[in-house]
Amino acid sequence: MIKRRVFLQQSLSIFALLALSAASWAATASGDTLVMPTKSDRSTREVKNMKLASSVLEENDFIPAKYTCDGADISPALSWDEPPPGTESFALIVDDPDAPRRTFVHWVLYDIPATVRQLSEQIATVKTLSNGGVQGKNDFGNLGYGGPCPPSGTHRYFFKLYALDKKLGLQPGATKNQLEAAMEGHILATAELVGRYQRQR
Repeated sequence: MIKRRVFLQQSLSIFALLALSAASWAATASGDTLVMPTKSDRSTREVKNMKLASSVLEENDFIPAKYTCDGADISPALSWDEPPPGTESFALIVDDPDAPRRTFVHWVLYDIPATVRQLSEQIATVKTLSNGGVQGKNDFGNLGYGGPCPPSGTHRYFFKLYALDKKLGLQPGATKNQLEAAMEGHILATAELVGRYQRQR
């Protein structure tokens, strides 16, 4: 008798679970259930490719000395094509993965308005640009752009542009790590331009 009672209780539990699963499936199929995208869904969505260009630099060419510590040490002009729909801002990181010990950061720039398609030559090393963009801190310890200045050999310099679905609202002086953490899950498209440089001694 006890075994029969246990069997009946187990059977009822199974039937209840099956009924709940069926109801949940039906609600989803009928459109009654709204499934919101999770952070994981956003971070794994397709990231589109854009084109980043410079009037003074072709892909994998040597960067003119004017834009390095051997010259005027000013930022080069950059331009890019149309971003995907939903873009609210752009961010830019310039770094050198060939530096000794760790990747060296030369420029951090964010909250560039979505209407902007270019950066002129010699961007001022100020907290906030006239177009609304905000500058972070490079690994020289300064705001804005710091040009290539490799200690030895030829290094590669990666100019990386990000189209984002929001303005980040970071304060001036944010680091590359802080910017990358804030961008997580919000990148719609990326573009990259690589230049090289070796000191002229």
